[in-house]
Order: sequence, then structure tokens, then C-alpha cells
Amino acid sequence: MELSEYRPRTRLRVEESHVPRAAVPAIDAHNHLGRWLTGDWTIPDVKSLLALMDACGVETIVNLDGRWDAELEANLDRYDRAYPDRFLTFCHVDWTRLGRPGALAESLRKSVAAGARGLKVWKDLGLHIRDDSGRLVLPDDPRLGELWDAAADLGVPVWIHTADPIAFFDPIDERNERYEQLLAHPDWSFADEERFPRFDWLMDSLEALVAAHPRTTFVAVHAGCQAEDLGRVGRMLAAYPNLNIDIAARIAELGRQPRATRDLILRFPDRVLFGTDEFPPSADLYATHFRFLETLDEHFPHSDDDPPLMGRWRISGLGLPEDVLARVYASNAARVLGL
Repeated sequence: MELSEYRPRTRLRVEESHVPRAAVPAIDAHNHLGRWLTGDWTIPDVKSLLALMDACGVETIVNLDGRWDAELEANLDRYDRAYPDRFLTFCHVDWTRLGRPGALAESLRKSVAAGARGLKVWKDLGLHIRDDSGRLVLPDDPRLGELWDAAADLGVPVWIHTADPIAFFDPIDERNERYEQLLAHPDWSFADEERFPRFDWLMDSLEALVAAHPRTTFVAVHAGCQAEDLGRVGRMLAAYPNLNIDIAARIAELGRQPRATRDLILRFPDRVLFGTDEFPPSADLYATHFRFLETLDEHFPHSDDDPPLMGRWRISGLGLPEDVLARVYASNAARVLGL
């Protein structure tokens, strides 16, 4: 048998809960419903998605795929305007406008006037975007100050994704815990130190950005962009009242350290947002997230994939109190989004 064929079955006999519906009406504050990442609409049938949302107790989905200009209008027409309050679309900015003073801020103002509810900043800022001189542009680049200030002036939040899992910055070898994932997607590797900054450098840049713009509300997605270092996430949340996090696409990381994760959420119950980053959404995906947040189940799969894309391990639930669940599921996002 090849090692890659090894699929051990757990023989633990543990409690198993099925949680098909969120304990309270939820806001999925991180998802992708547009064409930006896939080239076609992630959701071919919007009414079927609405039926799924109703069945799972998801009131609203934040769509992070708005981009700008015509693509933003297409997303707003398809989701926000067609189904008010069920979808909230964010815009992006075109980083090629970086060399034109005032252009990024003006783009954001135009998008918000059209109906964008926030700004999505992807990981290409810090990893791929370069200025006219060929230098990487990091999140705390002073030239971006106008953009963050415009977000504050407009009263819209910034969802920011900086870097990626720490293992993506490590060599793809026998020591890498994401070996199979990176073998399948070698373009996800940032191990080349001549092409990419180091993980901690990017985290330092993110922190410097949040510190330098206290009027701007930031949501550092994917558990503060550093789910493997909740100690630093906690220190940043304590230091910067304008910082929030979501749990999107990180229950695999958070669920293998459930006590640390639960402690972090209980320390900052008003600063953590529910989100999945699972597209297209499904009943099973939502049920796994609800089980993670609501139960104390141990050693259950974080994914139906075999082997799981996000790591060959199982997770345990957080069993959050009802009042904290209500905040994580909805009221924190509602506050940040101005609902």
C-alpha cells in the first residue's frame, strides 16, 4: 500500500451531534458569491441559495466579490438589489491605480455610493502587488493611507486577508503539515524567500496598519490571519479596539486548539464574527460550523474531503454559551456592518 492510500478509521466512540440550523439567526460574514475567484457565478441559482439559508438559519451572507465599476453593479443587481437585506456586497479597489494620488480613495467612494457595504482587501496586497519600481506593496504602505482614511470617513469596514497559513511559507517537504495540500496546489506556496516576504513580516505590517488607522474598522479574516498563533491574535485584539476577526476557513486550525480558541472568544466576545468562506455553501458545511461553535463534541471531521484539504486531523467543538453565540453569529457583524 502506498502511504498516500492510507485512510485510517478512528475507533473512538464519541458523542455525535447533528446541528442543521444555527442556534440564532446568523450572518455568514465571509463568503464568495460572484465571479471573481471562479470566472462564473459561484451561485447559479440564487433562489436555491435563499432556500438553503432559510433552512440553516442564515439571515444574510456577506458577498466579498463585488470588485468595482461594472462587476460591482452586476453583483449588486444579482444579490443586494434583487433580495434586500439577504446579501451585502463588498467592493475591491484596482491596485494598478496606486500611482495616482487620490485614485484609490475615489474608487472606494464611488463603490460605496453605488451600494458597496465594505471594502475587501485580499492577500495579493503584500504577496503580489508591486509598484512601478517593482517593489512589493505591503498593507502598511503609507501611500495607502488615503484608502483607509476614506473607509473611516465613509463609515464602512475593511475585511483584510494578509498572508496565508504559516505552513505555506515553509518548504514543501516531509516536515510540512500541509504537504498534500501544497503538492496539489504548488502555486499556493510562498516558500521562495526571494519572491515573497516572510509570514511574520506580513503580520507585522498588518499590525502596523491597524495601529496607524484607529478610526478605521478592520476585520482581519481567517482568525486574524494567523489562526496558528492565537496568542498574538489576542494581544492585537487587546491593543486595538478597531480590530475584529472572523473564523472563516479556519475551523480546522481553531478546532485542533479548542480550549485556546474558546478562551479567546470568551475574552473578546464582541470582536469575533461567524463566517465560512465555503463556496458554494451547503447544508453539510453549515452544520459542521454550527457543531463546532455550539457543541462540546470531540474528534470530528472538519471536512467531508478524504483526505481533508485543510489538514489530516480532527477537531473538537467549543460549546459557546448562548449569549456569546448570539454575538458571534450575528450581532457583532451587525454592529461592524452598521445594520
